[in-house]
Amino acid sequence: MKYRTLGRTGLKVSVVGVGTWQLGGEWGKTFTQPEVDALLDRAAEAGINLIDTAECYGDHEAERLVGDYLSRHERDRWIIATKFGHRFNGFMDRTDGFGAEEVRAQLIASLRALRTDRIDLFQFHSGSDEAFLDEGLRTCLEDARRAGMVRNLGVSIRGAGSELQTREAFGRGYGVLQIVYNRVDSRAESETFPTARRYNLGILARVPLASGLLNGTHEAGDTFGPDDFRSTLGKAEITRRIRQGEKLADEELPLGVSRVRWALAWCLRDPVVTAVIPGVKTPEQVAENASAADLLSEKTP
Repeated sequence: MKYRTLGRTGLKVSVVGVGTWQLGGEWGKTFTQPEVDALLDRAAEAGINLIDTAECYGDHEAERLVGDYLSRHERDRWIIATKFGHRFNGFMDRTDGFGAEEVRAQLIASLRALRTDRIDLFQFHSGSDEAFLDEGLRTCLEDARRAGMVRNLGVSIRGAGSELQTREAFGRGYGVLQIVYNRVDSRAESETFPTARRYNLGILARVPLASGLLNGTHEAGDTFGPDDFRSTLGKAEITRRIRQGEKLADEELPLGVSRVRWALAWCLRDPVVTAVIPGVKTPEQVAENASAADLLSEKTP
């Protein structure tokens, strides 16, 4: 495994992390605790130390599964990132909750679910610019940081992007930007990278495999069940991503390299991207994702 410093936070994170949206039950599978234990055991064996989760991956369900694991393992070897701003109501149904009192309650619930006394990275979760600029929220977050419940703050920017949140993050105390970035969606290179470089902000690339549509296991025309969020993308968008990924892989895939490793390493080729956080369903996927670090030229510190 290789490691990079997460911007101005000073945290040394593995360049490949573990995303956990799938643990909340919206990716066509319900996970048991032993299954999650196996995923995180394999991640630890591969040198991964970063877990990204959220308050609304289920009703703190993903956090509880991660927290149960953490309660039986060494907490300090992991960097735990979670998010705030939404209340889970049901499949792909959330209610915004960015008010200061709501966020305080979410923070306490996340700490309890994760069975920890501090969160390494607490991220504003795909909210509006108005919510982002709220001074009550800003005071709430600073209070949490001073109390030691939160070590660092980040902004998980919604898929469509927000120039304001990117531009204002540093001045409002955020040190990390979480963005959509993958081989078929490289908008962040012009929208986010320059600001990250200017202010030394860490970047976490989410959906680096384009929701699994870059990994070579799906074909144009494939459909997903009603309990898989990808069913909400629409057939045309699913087909577009798959076909674009196929074309790019035909042009760029090195001999003997899997499409997963290629796609993840592509995201990491610019060191402004600190880490990718792909979701996983099996220990074998964890291992393959981790091996993408072998394709990078830098040495592990």
